[in-house]
Amino acid sequence: MTKYLLAMMVVAATLPVVGCGEKATPPAPNQTAQAPAAEEDHHHGTGPHGGTIADWGGGVYHVEFTVDHGKKSTAVYILGSDGKSPQPIKADKIMLSITEPATQVELKADPLAGEAAGTSSRFVGEHDNLGIVREFAGSITGEVDGTPYAGDFVEVAGDHGHEH
Repeated sequence: MTKYLLAMMVVAATLPVVGCGEKATPPAPNQTAQAPAAEEDHHHGTGPHGGTIADWGGGVYHVEFTVDHGKKSTAVYILGSDGKSPQPIKADKIMLSITEPATQVELKADPLAGEAAGTSSRFVGEHDNLGIVREFAGSITGEVDGTPYAGDFVEVAGDHGHEH
């Protein structure tokens, strides 16, 4: 009987550790607010400026990536939860990271007409790699009211108003 109780205690003690074979992933330090992984495959279609839409903070905001290959420039628009309306934020800059070719561009605030002083829903930047005619993929990061946000985007041919 003692061996049976000892065996049961060992089994009971190891159950929380073994679980169903899945490891719990601790939250990363300084983790940014972003869409749940299940939304990565969700396709928002073309944005109001003809660009590619990504979630920022699980839909709290949306960001729209647009590119002008001829001018080697980009404009990223901050949109509201509806993915259509401009949503000015208090920020001087946000960051664009493109995976291939590996490129980082600091985008500076370029407010639309009528946006309150110190806020902007449009951020612009230039880089030679933006002149490459291709579908880009990457992430857009920024901070709103002390909260960091990140959103991944993937351009899809035909979705953004220019052919590749």
